[in-house]
Amino acid sequence: MVDLDLLAEKAEKELSLRFAALEKTAFENTKKVLASFKKHRVSEAHFAPTTGYGYDDRGREVIDAVYAEVFGAESALVRHNIVNGTHALATGLYGLLRPGDTLLSVTGRPYDTLEEVIGLTGVPGNGSLADYGVRYAQTDLKDGKPDFESIGRKLTKSVKVVFIQRSKGYLNRPTLSAENIGELTRFVKARSDAYVMVDNCYGEFTETIEPTALGADLMAGSLIKNPGGGMAECGGYLCGTKRAVELASYRLTTVGAGGEVGATVGQNKNILKGFFYAPHTVKEALKTAIFAAKIFEELGFEAEPSAHAPRYDIIQALRFGRPELLCAFCRGIQWGSPIDAFVTPEPYKMPGYQDEVIMAAGTFTAGASIELSADGPMRPPYTAYFQGGLTYESGKLGVLSAAKEVLALENQN
Repeated sequence: MVDLDLLAEKAEKELSLRFAALEKTAFENTKKVLASFKKHRVSEAHFAPTTGYGYDDRGREVIDAVYAEVFGAESALVRHNIVNGTHALATGLYGLLRPGDTLLSVTGRPYDTLEEVIGLTGVPGNGSLADYGVRYAQTDLKDGKPDFESIGRKLTKSVKVVFIQRSKGYLNRPTLSAENIGELTRFVKARSDAYVMVDNCYGEFTETIEPTALGADLMAGSLIKNPGGGMAECGGYLCGTKRAVELASYRLTTVGAGGEVGATVGQNKNILKGFFYAPHTVKEALKTAIFAAKIFEELGFEAEPSAHAPRYDIIQALRFGRPELLCAFCRGIQWGSPIDAFVTPEPYKMPGYQDEVIMAAGTFTAGASIELSADGPMRPPYTAYFQGGLTYESGKLGVLSAAKEVLALENQN
């Protein structure tokens, strides 16, 4: 019988140097955020809500300026009414692409929820990019790295956007570092006038530099993931070059108005406070992910990345090989969460996904994956994608709850 308390104590001792390195990254990122708040004179006046058209919303303008500076971009569009990461990404893609253009994904097939946006799945005529005459091309990773030879061959004149997904999504592949993305960007820019767009979901503040600081034209993410710090209750962002962000803003609102309109209706304080917390909160999530990898590796399961591997996003993949073990893990995460700990998650055919998905999310903000959560498609190799933890202490308890459920099922067999 495994003593989980002893196993946890042993794991934390072995991981002490990893945890110390995370503290340094969080400190450097916090220093950048504080410096930007000071430079842009963030004050209580910026918390004031606006209504109607939202003209001259100083809080909104300051949030955009702070995001742009911290992420090394020329411009940013941070809005509470971007409903999720997919919406932010779709806003950017529709803003940059025109009929006859080609979208080239250079990190394999995009995340499941983007497939209908692009037109790879779904009903023709629903308004996908394909319906508007945008073509799609793809290169896969080679040995876990961008295949530069294949990318070079497919980088034709019709390619208007080169799309890079930083995180693994539901694929079995490594997450890209900011420098990996910078190298890809330099390769594309040397051969093409195409925009480079990055899906940065789950990657913000895991390093001390972001892809936009290394040349990416447009980067997008969700505020209920890393940059919201567990405080933002909704929203998303796009940042990058002035022109790319402007084109995205025209898609979000309307041509001509762009980012100059949009009432903030009282969300500015949470967005600013969340961005302030974000470096620390991401560090707590990373500690939780590394701890989970170590515990489940010790229990004989495969973890990607491994406990001692570099980290470029907050996602921890754990391969269980059997659907019942995946479900047991998610039950344990749900039962170790602060909200709805009495609920039992079950697989469900969710909109935008091609397989049934099981999701555990006992979160204060619905669907917030910077909080303790886990999900996975019900398909081989039955992998749980685990992320979040507002505090390491609560994340640790959630991981041990999940381990207890998996071990109980294993012992029955």
